[in-house]
Amino acid sequence: MMLSWDFPPRATGGTAAHVAGLSEALAGAGHDVVVLTVADRPAELDAMPPPGVRVLRTLVDMPYLPPTESVARTASANHAVTKLGVALPADLRGWTPDVVHGHDWRLGWAADTLAARFDAPFVLTMHGTERARHGGQLPLGPATDVHSIEWWLAFQADRLISPTRFIVEQLITGFELDAEQVVHIPNGIDPDVWRTGAPAHRPAEPLVVSWGRVQYEKGFQVLARAINELRSRVPDVHGVIAGRGSYLPELQTQVDVEGVSDIIDLPGYLPENELRELVHQAGCVVIPSLYEPFGIVALEALAAGAPLVVARTGGLAELIAGTDAGVTFEPGNPDDLADVIERVLTDDELAERLVGSARDLVERKYAWDAIAGATADVYSGAKRSR
Repeated sequence: MMLSWDFPPRATGGTAAHVAGLSEALAGAGHDVVVLTVADRPAELDAMPPPGVRVLRTLVDMPYLPPTESVARTASANHAVTKLGVALPADLRGWTPDVVHGHDWRLGWAADTLAARFDAPFVLTMHGTERARHGGQLPLGPATDVHSIEWWLAFQADRLISPTRFIVEQLITGFELDAEQVVHIPNGIDPDVWRTGAPAHRPAEPLVVSWGRVQYEKGFQVLARAINELRSRVPDVHGVIAGRGSYLPELQTQVDVEGVSDIIDLPGYLPENELRELVHQAGCVVIPSLYEPFGIVALEALAAGAPLVVARTGGLAELIAGTDAGVTFEPGNPDDLADVIERVLTDDELAERLVGSARDLVERKYAWDAIAGATADVYSGAKRSR
């Protein structure tokens, strides 16, 4: 039984793609997978699941709670998901999970409760931590509340999984956990999906592409300043920053004030097929995050065959270190970023080397079959330890 707040078509970050890919790969390996998740709209209730996976969704409209009460709203949603897991539909009556696997804190209460209900091990994947998101300094309010919930869940879980060694270390030291309890398993990807429609040769146009949830910590404001700097250095340079989020109005204002609205497009959310087509046209992809526990966007860019530039932070640095599959820059430094982008856009030999190394890296380390096998091993270990 898999629980995730985000699951396609609902997706606010990389967790949705991770849980969908993992669920499908586990089902393909012969495991019986049921995913519990939430829905924003009635139309999502009947969304097509991944092959071989049962997906149960519940609406969690909570008009009686103000939008600012994020923790309270999440707790109420956990109540609905718990009921969904206990009162399974008729075709699943009698089905019981051997393992309950939650993802991050949002459905942690429900995962812990259902694991107790079915007397099954509770495995928790922490894709990031609130303390790390705030650079180690937790402000009072929701961030402190979430940190406390994460701490509690870390001790409730039989095993923890994290996609980067950076977060593994954060969990062990920050939550004072036994090192044997926390396992590093990277995020995965289906490279065939992202290569679909790719041109035979890398495009030569100086197009810089980035995408993701538009929040301050994603660093898109740094990329906007870097592209402004490149205007006079790289003829016809153009940028596209795709995605939506709470920081989008501020980012649009910055683009307008700096006078670069003619060379930076903010198209909002793009469907995956349109995003893939855009990435295949890119001279480079930039992931400018100030903080990033893993960066599924970076993995998608590697699989799509685009030269990659990433901030030297958290999981991004770990993903690229020692691989020659991407180039890094100092987080938050638009001048350094501009220099690196200029190198990639003007040095064809460097760009081709990055693309070739990325292809080898993805096929060797991040295919879903390998990720699912490692995750199943964690399940077995959690069952043996009970």
